[in-house]
Parts: sequence; structure tokens; C-alpha cells
Amino acid sequence: MLVQNIVLVLHVIIAVSLVALVLLQQGKGADAGAAFGAGASGTVFGSKGSSSFLTRTTGVLATLFFITSLTLFVLATETKTVSSVVDQVQSQQKIETQPEVPVSDVPVSDVPASSTAKPQPTQPSTSDVPAAD
Repeated sequence: MLVQNIVLVLHVIIAVSLVALVLLQQGKGADAGAAFGAGASGTVFGSKGSSSFLTRTTGVLATLFFITSLTLFVLATETKTVSSVVDQVQSQQKIETQPEVPVSDVPVSDVPASSTAKPQPTQPSTSDVPAAD
């Protein structure tokens, strides 16, 4: 859980940095404006401007963003192990309540049972007195 929280914080920091870097970059049309005297474009980062530095940094942050995304996915889908005693007892009770003997494959009759039928004796009578009808 601690590793997941650390990766999540890192993921959010990378996402915010990536958005900031994309917003800092100039569009392709900004170079044409600099040719007509719109100021010294990109002199802070050197003669080539900021395009190579910001582009490389954006690529690195995008790669880190995908890596942290995949890491969070893997951490979220890990199987949970039963660690508390209560969970262990509950899982044991679920196992014990399941029927051990499978239901027999006796076909169900299409003919309904009659309620006026006399019940048959389960054991034969051993006395000398005849049974009443």
C-alpha cells in the first residue's frame, strides 16, 4: 500500500509537470513572428531557442508518465491475501457451508404425486395382528 501511494504521488507530480511543459512550449507559428522583429525569441535557452530542451524534457516526462501508469495498474490488480483473523474465519466458514455430497441425478417425474395415496409401511410388520385397511 505504501509503494502504491508513493507511485501515485510521483504520477501526479509528473502529470502536472507535463501539462506545464506543454503549455510553456511555443507553437510552430511563433518562429515566423520572430523573423519580423517580434523580439528575441528563445534567448534564455541558447541560440536554437527552447525547442530542443523542452521537447526532450516533455518526451522524458511522457515516458515516466506511462511507466507510472502501468505500475499503478499492476499494483491495483495484485491479488489480495487474507491477513486478518476475521477474514480467515469467514473464508473457512464459507468452505464448510458448501455441500460436500453432490445432488443425485434422479430425474423428476412428470406425474404429480397424489395426496390421497396411502403411505406404504417402511418395514414389514412382524406381529400376528393383521394391519387395518
